[in-house]
Amino acid sequence: QAEGGQPVVRFRMPDGSTTFTDLVRGEVTFDHQQVPDFVLARADGSPLYTLAVAVDDVLMKITHVVRGEDLLSSTPRQLAVYAAMGVAEADFPVFAHLPYVLGKNGQRLSKRNGVVSVNWYRDAGYLPEAICNYLALLGWSPGEDRESFTLAEMAAEFDLARVNKNAAQFDADKLRAINGDKIRALEPADFAARLIPFLQRPGLVGDPPTEQETALLAAAAPLVQERCGDLVEAAGLLAFLFVPEDSFAVDAADAERSLGADAAPVLQAARDALAGVPSWTAGDIEDALRMALIEKLGLKPRVAFGPVRVAVTGRRISPPLFESIELLGRDRTHGRLARALPGA
Repeated sequence: QAEGGQPVVRFRMPDGSTTFTDLVRGEVTFDHQQVPDFVLARADGSPLYTLAVAVDDVLMKITHVVRGEDLLSSTPRQLAVYAAMGVAEADFPVFAHLPYVLGKNGQRLSKRNGVVSVNWYRDAGYLPEAICNYLALLGWSPGEDRESFTLAEMAAEFDLARVNKNAAQFDADKLRAINGDKIRALEPADFAARLIPFLQRPGLVGDPPTEQETALLAAAAPLVQERCGDLVEAAGLLAFLFVPEDSFAVDAADAERSLGADAAPVLQAARDALAGVPSWTAGDIEDALRMALIEKLGLKPRVAFGPVRVAVTGRRISPPLFESIELLGRDRTHGRLARALPGA
């Protein structure tokens, strides 16, 4: 005060030690010589965290405090404040301090080290159940080497006592693999419905989708359900079916690789063969293209079907070719093959 400072309210830690049972770490003891006296309230009377959180715990009758291990050292202070308020030790909340989650470099996740929001993963096409499944595995396991479970199973089986004390490492590849597993486990109708928002972003389908768009999506969704890792990828693979013909464009890099001058005979032969297909089904389409490109032109399948795939879907990577052509329809397929011919 002589130097102009204002007094604060400080809690004096008693002599001795504090021992408590942490649900993750077992019995933990802090010697009070390592726990300095701490401020409860500022000079203006406003409370600091250690007092406010303890009062809040008591008033709200908090039973479990689950938090990061960085707050482990503050636990003896909170317990001391509970006791000073007259709370019986049997009524203290139970504490569980979870391990850190580290990035691939072994450093704690932060804004500069791999942290993105849950909303980022949602926008990137990750299912909520996949995110919850993976986050639960960061330091915990239901046992028996299981890695996939429903939210109901997780809620029923999760036990803080089985959380690992060691830091976990966030692996984006593992999350993507789990997301792919969850996508493949969806009912086809559910998968198609979840794709709609991702097809609406670039305006490929309306809001709500038309009956024709809904029917096309229902037929097309199973073609990509078994092979995609997220909903953005799935929507991208199906975009060629929904884009208006006057907006359809072939990926420039894929066109350079697959639609050069030597592709002209392949595209023309494919166009001629498909013109004579009596029934526009994947089986008949496949038979016609194999006869024209492999049997008559003597091409290997990769050389034969690569230019056709790029011409009709716009990309070298697409859903199964013959089923894609069937869904695209006779007129649109012929139009895209014609536009892909050199000089068209």
